[in-house]
Amino acid sequence: MLIGIPSTQPGGMDAAFGAHFGHCDLYTVVEVSDGEVKKVGTLPSVPHQQGGCLAPVQHLADNGVKVLLAGGMGMRPLMGFNQMGIAVYHAGNAPTVGTAVEAFLAGQLQQFTQDQTCGGGGGQM
Repeated sequence: MLIGIPSTQPGGMDAAFGAHFGHCDLYTVVEVSDGEVKKVGTLPSVPHQQGGCLAPVQHLADNGVKVLLAGGMGMRPLMGFNQMGIAVYHAGNAPTVGTAVEAFLAGQLQQFTQDQTCGGGGGQM
């Protein structure tokens, strides 16, 4: 399973967690199997403008991401991820990508709900 995590340059497990999926430097992509990290890579972020949130959703889906760990997003991209079959989990307090992945693998993250969405435009929750 591939997990996508918005992150800062240069990406990887020690990179800072990107607070808002649509405004991150890049995505760290972590392949997990049997509850263990098998491979870590990165995907570039795609241009994002307010109201244009679906391009990053499509980009992640096209690259095989099945789970996204996010800190914030609007309603429209959340619906897009749901339609693409990508499960979104709230990891807003994670300081690093590795911390977010560990919390996910330990079952400590809640699935993202409509109540956690923000108004878009880069606003934080």
